[in-house]
Amino acid sequence: MSLSRDSVSRHFDFRLGLGIPLLLMAFLLLFDIAGLDFWLERLFYVPGEGFVGRHSFWLEDILHDRAKQMLIVFAVLALAGFLVSLLRSRWRSWRRPLGYLVLAMGLSTSIVTPLKKITAIQCPWSLTEFGGEENYAPLLGARPATTHPGRCWPGGHASAGFSLLALFFFLRDRRPRTARIALWVALGAGAVFSVGRMMQGAHFLSHNLWTLLFDWTICVFCYRWVLYERPEKHPGQLVVLRNE
Repeated sequence: MSLSRDSVSRHFDFRLGLGIPLLLMAFLLLFDIAGLDFWLERLFYVPGEGFVGRHSFWLEDILHDRAKQMLIVFAVLALAGFLVSLLRSRWRSWRRPLGYLVLAMGLSTSIVTPLKKITAIQCPWSLTEFGGEENYAPLLGARPATTHPGRCWPGGHASAGFSLLALFFFLRDRRPRTARIALWVALGAGAVFSVGRMMQGAHFLSHNLWTLLFDWTICVFCYRWVLYERPEKHPGQLVVLRNE
């Protein structure tokens, strides 16, 4: 199906779209899932040897470095498209969608480094339970004294994958069927990146769950602010939909 930018948006329930992730965040704050985190990480840890994926060529060079570089190229192309839309009238209808894509992906990834610095959460590979020298501390707990504060919450690589959630909202009012495909691609990419880094000992599951919730919430807020046009604003307008 397709919608022009001048048409109204397809209905989106922001109460659910924002309420569910916020409730899940509250759940993660109230109920510590460290037991699950450690159980999963132990599946990838061999005592005396380390994490099975720590020095994996496929996980480090391909899934981490090359995949991230591909996403950076995609983001640069989106930015270039937005800049072109400012200069060329024939691209004007794509100005807001491309602006949304740049904004949502940019915010989704740019919050990671400041949050890592503020929270100082250790990576699994740094903890004594996995052959490291640092002590574990929950998200809201006091940080043990150390000269090497952690930089592992939320998941940076997972954020690169989950930032593609912006594609779902970028497409949902123009190409709904393609948007659903983009949604699954984004969730799949984020999940694969998350598991890859967990296999390397870089992150716990909870780190990546927080990343997903942050990125989804940012994408929804940006969609509401930049793209969404409520149907009730155009009661007399006929919206023509066609199957893709």
